[in-house]
Amino acid sequence: MIERISFQVPARGRAISLGLMVLGAAAAAFGLYSDPKRTWPSLLLNGFYFAALALISVFFLASQRLAGSRWSASLRRIPEALMSAMPAAAILVLVLFFGRNDLFPWADHDKVFHDAPAIAGKVQYLQMPYVFARLALAVVLWCIFAWLFRKLSREQDQNPSANMEYHRRLNMFAPIFVIIFAISFTLFVYDFIISLDPRWFSTMFGVYLFAGTFVNGICAVTFAVVLLREQGLLRNWVSEDQLHDLGKMVFAFSTFWAYIWTCQYLLIWYSNIPEEVSHYTTRTIGPWLPLFVVNFLVNWILPFTVLMSAANKRKPKVLLFVTSVLFVGHWLDLYMQIMPSYWSSPKFGPVELLVPLGYAGLFYFMFVNSLAQAPLVPVNDPILAANLLQQHAH
Repeated sequence: MIERISFQVPARGRAISLGLMVLGAAAAAFGLYSDPKRTWPSLLLNGFYFAALALISVFFLASQRLAGSRWSASLRRIPEALMSAMPAAAILVLVLFFGRNDLFPWADHDKVFHDAPAIAGKVQYLQMPYVFARLALAVVLWCIFAWLFRKLSREQDQNPSANMEYHRRLNMFAPIFVIIFAISFTLFVYDFIISLDPRWFSTMFGVYLFAGTFVNGICAVTFAVVLLREQGLLRNWVSEDQLHDLGKMVFAFSTFWAYIWTCQYLLIWYSNIPEEVSHYTTRTIGPWLPLFVVNFLVNWILPFTVLMSAANKRKPKVLLFVTSVLFVGHWLDLYMQIMPSYWSSPKFGPVELLVPLGYAGLFYFMFVNSLAQAPLVPVNDPILAANLLQQHAH
């Protein structure tokens, strides 16, 4: 019999998250009033960051089912709670269309495409109605699958006699979502990030941002699992071996991110095609160069060095440190992809500080409230039941 463990939302955490939301909303409103050309890029950066984090949580669940993973069954409520922010994140991304003239250079087709014949072939693809339709369809599908995974998981808790049926249905939806995710996320990346410079292109860019987003998602799951285990809520359900597995995933996929980063950079550097090198020449000169170097050091050198040791992959404090650094690191990675398209040098002010804190407060608020709405460990999961039977047999 699987015990029913309940999570209570910390009153202090709720108050802090609400305070951060108010500060973030106030900073965004003030910024849009006083300097919209500086504020909209910050909303794009943070909207993309948190929407991708909610989305990749659905992918984490689906990929675990596709792989037939048994080790992650006891912690699946974490990514389920993380993906609860998907509807709010979708709305905040759609709101970006109100700032399209300040965000996207291709919003004025006559000015951009007629002046640059080399990119005129993209004029049909980047028509605003088509871009909006692609995004709207994508976020609707993402929200539907997030709702579907959560709904079936909750119903499995309430129907022990049909637990295998729900298990099979969740397994059936996993490959469908992965296919939709692969297509829609790539379009999302190209429409909102790579098109900020319509002259530039990279066939590896979708994979590159997927790699960074997946590392971020694994870090979010690991961070939450470690904290809940340290509080005693998951101590009986998450072993050191599972912490080791999470640590290995952070280690492996941060290295995968570095591999894609290196491949994209070296291929573009070696070929030296003007349409491709413009992206990197902007980011490797002047005040951008230190951030370019720090990005690689923080997102690969640090996790690779620290998590090389098998013992470190099992230490809660080490995992909390590495995942915390990578949260900031992959925010910086997105900052380096987006902001040089607007500014000649980095800018860090109240808007750049308070807006991400507001988004983080909203994400935390939705995460903990979702976590409190269901047992922290799935009570009728057949994989957990089978694991318990094996333990009793031994």
